[in-house]
Amino acid sequence: MPKVKMPRKSTSVDMTAMCDVAFLLLSFFILTTKFKSEDTVSVVTPKSVSTKPAEAKNVVQVTMDKDGKVYFSVGDENIGQKQDIIDMVNEGKSLGLSDKEKAAFAKTGSMVGVPFSMLKSYLQLNDEQIKNYKAPGIPLDTANNELTVWMNAATRAFSGKTMTLLVKGDNNAKYPAFKGVIDAFKRNEIFKFSMITDPEGVPTGTALAAKRATGTKEE
Repeated sequence: MPKVKMPRKSTSVDMTAMCDVAFLLLSFFILTTKFKSEDTVSVVTPKSVSTKPAEAKNVVQVTMDKDGKVYFSVGDENIGQKQDIIDMVNEGKSLGLSDKEKAAFAKTGSMVGVPFSMLKSYLQLNDEQIKNYKAPGIPLDTANNELTVWMNAATRAFSGKTMTLLVKGDNNAKYPAFKGVIDAFKRNEIFKFSMITDPEGVPTGTALAAKRATGTKEE
């Protein structure tokens, strides 16, 4: 009896629909992705072994560059607090800021590193001018520590919320700048903050390494 031959079916698959879906997903992610803006101030943070990341909610950040210049900024998610802060600073220091200048402080990625006498003109700069601007930093003199005013406004703006205070200092920053920052905190009765560092591996043989090896929860 002759062997019956089964007809062979084509193994080719029409991938047109799959390609369409892939390109749609790619277009979606490209259009909805929020890219991180370039840091206005270049800071090389010291290395450390961090046990847990800092909170990224209700952030107020003080930045120190290698020259000891200090900058103040608030998280982009806290638009309302930004507006409250600049309103309080404007009123308290009688700066005469316009609504447009206040909006410049509240915009995404804004950072202040100038004395109050230069704040109005600084907030009039466009994005391109700010990139090339050499800010002198916020004064931290014992008799004129302007960061104290910024921190006072921040604590009032975040009243009723847990403010996450971060300090990002360059590894080569000098002690006087750090002392000026701490003095501004103390004058506002702020005694808790987190340092932003460059995390590195846990040294072998340490208690922290043993905890991580056994899966023990870090506190």
